[in-house]
Amino acid sequence: MQVYSVEEADVTGGVCVVRCVGGVARTGQVYAVGRLRLGLRRIERYGRAVGSFDAGHVAKVHFTGAVVALLSRGQVLTSVPPDGHCLEELEEWLATGPPLGDEPRPRALRSLAVGWMQDDQVPEEVRLRWGRVALAAIFRCAEAEGTGRLARGAELAAVRGYLIREFGPGRGGDPAALCRELLALIDLTPRQAAAESRTWRDLPRPRIVHLRSIKILIARMALVRPHLADGDPLAEAVDAWTQVRPGLP
Repeated sequence: MQVYSVEEADVTGGVCVVRCVGGVARTGQVYAVGRLRLGLRRIERYGRAVGSFDAGHVAKVHFTGAVVALLSRGQVLTSVPPDGHCLEELEEWLATGPPLGDEPRPRALRSLAVGWMQDDQVPEEVRLRWGRVALAAIFRCAEAEGTGRLARGAELAAVRGYLIREFGPGRGGDPAALCRELLALIDLTPRQAAAESRTWRDLPRPRIVHLRSIKILIARMALVRPHLADGDPLAEAVDAWTQVRPGLP
């Protein structure tokens, strides 16, 4: 988008009149001004708020970021794609608890972070930091999409289990804590789950989905089971569920 005028500006952001010169401008997007960033918080056209506007149209926009005061007429601002943010920017951004509609959106952020976390060409400490970003993104996804506790737990466990497997207990996380948290999400005993699994084809679809979610949680626990001591009650609980897993839908 191209700046026509800066109407208001202070240390928190400001209001500008701009023209979209390509693509679609949407609330929540991030725009680059050199190495600095602006957040597009609100768009107004003809006196009312809108979610977007496209090329050739003019709008009054509300930006976050002190750099608004430095903008000048004719300056072109370019939106930053989800993969255009560096790790440090994302960490600082997440620490502010940004609105779910801001970019990068939760699902895109999760994909970006998981990709970097799994890249073995990246230094280990950086991969661990990307793992923490991935976990934050999963919480944001769950909030934005209304994901249930079991599904959210499975997604979190996938990342946490990967970090433990790759970097070991301690640096990668706590396998015992992960297993305890996953067990706490399951509302059945292994015996009850085994009984339901014998006739799962006759169960209502929501119940089948529930059992499948439990099956996923069991697989996540099995991933870190080697880090639990044999004879530990927690390990025995995981083993009991592992025996049930093959029969679940």
